[in-house]
Amino acid sequence: MSDIALEKSASPVCVRNLTHGFTDSQISSIITNYPLLLVADADESLAPKLKLLQNRGASTSELTEVLSKVPKILRMKKDKALGRYYDFVKEIIEADKSSKFERLCLSLPQGSKQENTIRNVLVLRDLGVPQRLLFPLLISRSAHVCGKERFEESLKKVLEMGFDPTTPKFVKALHTVYELSDKTIEEKVNVYKRLGFGVGDVWKIFKKHPSFLKFSEKNISNSIDTFLGLGFSRVELAGMVKRFPQCIGLSAETVKKKNEFLVEKMNWPLKSLALFPHVFGCSMEKRIAPRCEVIKALMSKGLLGSELPSVSSVLACTDHMFMKKYVSKHDDKVFVDELMAIFTKDGDL
Repeated sequence: MSDIALEKSASPVCVRNLTHGFTDSQISSIITNYPLLLVADADESLAPKLKLLQNRGASTSELTEVLSKVPKILRMKKDKALGRYYDFVKEIIEADKSSKFERLCLSLPQGSKQENTIRNVLVLRDLGVPQRLLFPLLISRSAHVCGKERFEESLKKVLEMGFDPTTPKFVKALHTVYELSDKTIEEKVNVYKRLGFGVGDVWKIFKKHPSFLKFSEKNISNSIDTFLGLGFSRVELAGMVKRFPQCIGLSAETVKKKNEFLVEKMNWPLKSLALFPHVFGCSMEKRIAPRCEVIKALMSKGLLGSELPSVSSVLACTDHMFMKKYVSKHDDKVFVDELMAIFTKDGDL
């Protein structure tokens, strides 16, 4: 690294040549992401840290790649923290070349939060949480990542509940349990009990959708009232929540809009929606409307018989399967093009 001078109060501050193989491009990246490195003491601060990393087995190419992407590693004061964080960042780079390292540069915590975050993330890694889930946690400033005792307590609870550490639900459950006190969780469970859910049912739903317990009592009550007001029975609603817990968090406007379209315009009975409540989570513009318009076009030509296909057969499948089942199988190329125009929303809906 060539001599670099930084003008500060008319006095040049130099970071001298440390001969660690950095290219001009890497030097530029380091200065851009961490300009304060320019005022660091090269002999007393930088050189010992670089030597430590090399003594731990870091090759020149590896060292320059990691530090050019996340130079704030060199801000760490404790050797143990420096080594652990370096190793973790190196693993992220090797596992995922698309990671947003500039975010890692900006979000590196300080002090006890820094140590807690690194320790907590490494604990999660040892439990089997994959890199793609750990990186967002590493750059997060959320309390559940920076905490200590409460993190350990929350982690123990989530593990005892049987969540799989290799899945996103594990991380979501950890976040939820950390945020909510035992008293708050008990209150939320009681809200669902008053609505007819058993305690066992509540925890089964929580395992399926960990954010389920984060809904406010008002949100829960409003959602229940909305669905009951549309004609769903309490028994049907209980089944809907078990199948698709997210329906509790939907706005009344969203639910009513989709219900009106599917029931009044498409003539699907409420019972069909109750059996496939996921439809309320589908995009009206990207999935529901285009697919239903294709179905209406097919029915107008008598190509589907007299009965409307089930909600799930129309809206649950992938775009590829829908195309294969309802669009591309027809012999008339002109008609297929018309259906494609409707499906891709190029036609007049």
